[in-house]
Amino acid sequence: MLNSDSSFIRPVVDVFGRPLRSLRISVTDRCNLRCHYCMPEDEYVWLHREEILKFEEISILAGIFAALGVDKIRLTGGEPLLRHDLSTLIRLLAQKEGIRDLALTTNGVLLRRHAKDLRAAGLQRITVSLDTLRPERFQILTRSAAHSAVLDGIQAAREAGFEKIKINAVILRGFNEDELADLIQFGRQIGGEIRFIEYMDVGGATRWSLERVMTRAEMLEVLERHFGAIRPVVDGSDGSAEIRSKAPADEFELSDGIRFGIISSTSQPFCRSCDRSRLTPDGVWFLCLYASQGIDLKKLLRSGASQETIAKTIRQAWTERRDRGAEERKLLDTRSILFPIEELRKDPRREMHTRGG
Repeated sequence: MLNSDSSFIRPVVDVFGRPLRSLRISVTDRCNLRCHYCMPEDEYVWLHREEILKFEEISILAGIFAALGVDKIRLTGGEPLLRHDLSTLIRLLAQKEGIRDLALTTNGVLLRRHAKDLRAAGLQRITVSLDTLRPERFQILTRSAAHSAVLDGIQAAREAGFEKIKINAVILRGFNEDELADLIQFGRQIGGEIRFIEYMDVGGATRWSLERVMTRAEMLEVLERHFGAIRPVVDGSDGSAEIRSKAPADEFELSDGIRFGIISSTSQPFCRSCDRSRLTPDGVWFLCLYASQGIDLKKLLRSGASQETIAKTIRQAWTERRDRGAEERKLLDTRSILFPIEELRKDPRREMHTRGG
């Protein structure tokens, strides 16, 4: 058994000095929405159910990562709440030494049903994806009429005791950029924090184009016209520098103290401070969101490899890591979609709903 006591961990860093610290675990490739920027096609190739990691296997791998320095785990999908009895996995992960931040990203449709169990199992934080406050736009974007269920799920999370609720909103030029101020006001009403996300050319974003990207600078310009002066938040000004130091969102504050974030991976990549990696539902580990290939940890696990052997594989891969996917994409003379549909169908692990966001 590997020792994950943080007092004995020697940081594992890559070529650029980025630590192995944050792991995003996709527990299912299935989703109950079909958002245009993530799953715009009519048909998809799904992972075989027998290939999906069991909760016990995820727990073992999470323990190995924790022993190597990972202290932040986020469960994603697809839609993670489609995974049956997810609270059982959360309970296993919440007991891991060294894991001090256990979070979940969900579209919120099933959150009312599960919020209490998630909290009781040890989940600390929830992020809900909600790109529009208008039901008719939600239906167009997601091909679902579940807008009210998402709002109800957010309320249920508050009732269950989740204090740190964040709302992720992908901003698409020509669709919802006129809701920037409304979304911040919504965050104020629910006591949560809005995080705007630039439209990214990753995974299955097969309708992506640079013209549809609303950049951070443009968002701030719109918001300043509405709210007045906006100031950037310096890491640690709220006493939580350790938590925020590698966060993907740049933090901003309005004059009344309301905060929001912007994840600007398209226009202002943060590759050189990125400490995130991703594990697919079938156990393939990706060192970068833009990576075309990953490392099959499930194969090692199910072939009987020791935890020490798996840890050595992870350590070696990370210490050799040079990935700067978003920065490299930004430097392209001509920028279009990352993977054509034919490639996605050959390898569904390249889909965002498989490797997690």
